[in-house]
Amino acid sequence: MSTKMFIGNQWVGAASGRVIPCINPADEGEFDNMPAAGREDVDAAVRAARAAFDGGWKKSDPAVRAGLLRAFAGNIRADREGLAALETQDNGKPLAEALFDVDTAAQIFEMYADLAEQFEGWRGTDIKLPVDYLTSTVTYQPLGVVALITPWNFPIEQFTWKVAAAIAAGCACIVKPSEITSLTALALAELAEKSGFPPGVLNVVTGYGREAGEALVEHPGVDKVSFTGSTATGRRIMSLASATLKRVGLELGGKSPVIVFDDVNIDRAVEWVMFGAFVNQGQVCTSTSRLLLHESIAPAFLEKLKKGAEAIVVGDGSAEGVQMGPLSSAEHYAKVTGFIAAGFEEGAKLLTGGRRPAGLDRGYFIEPTVFTDVEPDMSIWRDEIFGPVLSVKTFSDEQEAIALANDSQYGLAATVLSQDTARAERVVDQLDAGITWQNCNQMVVMQAPWGGMKKSGFGRELGRWGMEAFLEVKQKTRWLPDAGLGWYRQPAP
Repeated sequence: MSTKMFIGNQWVGAASGRVIPCINPADEGEFDNMPAAGREDVDAAVRAARAAFDGGWKKSDPAVRAGLLRAFAGNIRADREGLAALETQDNGKPLAEALFDVDTAAQIFEMYADLAEQFEGWRGTDIKLPVDYLTSTVTYQPLGVVALITPWNFPIEQFTWKVAAAIAAGCACIVKPSEITSLTALALAELAEKSGFPPGVLNVVTGYGREAGEALVEHPGVDKVSFTGSTATGRRIMSLASATLKRVGLELGGKSPVIVFDDVNIDRAVEWVMFGAFVNQGQVCTSTSRLLLHESIAPAFLEKLKKGAEAIVVGDGSAEGVQMGPLSSAEHYAKVTGFIAAGFEEGAKLLTGGRRPAGLDRGYFIEPTVFTDVEPDMSIWRDEIFGPVLSVKTFSDEQEAIALANDSQYGLAATVLSQDTARAERVVDQLDAGITWQNCNQMVVMQAPWGGMKKSGFGRELGRWGMEAFLEVKQKTRWLPDAGLGWYRQPAP
């Protein structure tokens, strides 16, 4: 299965015959391969999606779409263990986290099944007009053929966020997963086929971003590109998409702050800070990798943070009790270790970590790492590392914390930890972030909008907002038959 792509409900290899090796990040061994699609393969996928969309899918009954989404959810649950094991092997994350991702995927497909059934109510929203001879209604229609380009850090979840919303809206999809972690996307395509998806409604094309990804973005038969990944790649996608003026939705990088005030329960706050920095090996777009710590509690907090970070069990994600797996690729391992080296060179103080864990001689493993004495001009403070590296800076008052938190090119997420509810609310309202948490961290509420500000991108995923991202809004205004022909009856502007 993993040596074929899914185009028009057919399993096919790349026209060139080229393949991409699949590497287990825990032992650096090749365990499978997948097609390296080129422009010819991408064109075949777009043609299949266009034929499905124009051939009737765009007029499909929302109840039919809901039934397919629920069937998909059921098949995901039935293959729960197999999908999670494959995700761990391909991505490196601990099996417990992979199982959570699979469970969440099923729940999201069910949520969008519900939203698809509610779609009829969206089709006719009347606008109250100050005249008696016109009516105006807002309606929605599926956007068309959409290219969904997903990242390597949450392969199953990101596939689900985009595909479930697009299918619920009535679009036809082409998924281009990351070449680092494509296998669960292909496994999910197999479940879509099993669930009864019509040919061409869902296609999965594997390949390199510079080849398959760019071919999708440039293709005139694609109506929208939804991309999750780095800010640099998002900028290139915008540039390429501008030639055909296609819609673009971007969920990009982050360098999110977590502000810890002096009234917290330190033990609980340390747990939230570690979760925000080290979950999924720190490979999280919303990772709260900038810790703003009130100076009065810094010594006690850092002592417990050091002890907690050093207690995290690092190893092969498939092994019992492992809490943090390897980074997902050799290239990314080199990038993260380069940032750690820069932290030393720039004068930050290492509190803990920064090395390969003892006994793990193969695989892309890094210890949970914490730097203190970090200044705002240091690269480890300003740049997205996307690894288990936490940078710490102290503050003395509320306004200083807000200023430091907002002093970033990114605006994806932010966390405030304080037992003073009014203060937490007040601070959150002043933070430049599309996603905020109070007294928790990295909580994904699938019914709520997800997306960022500034260079963290634009557009929203999840909830109703995720479905609206794949719909066109249309105005339907009608002159009432008994109003006569007097255009001059309209009030002067």
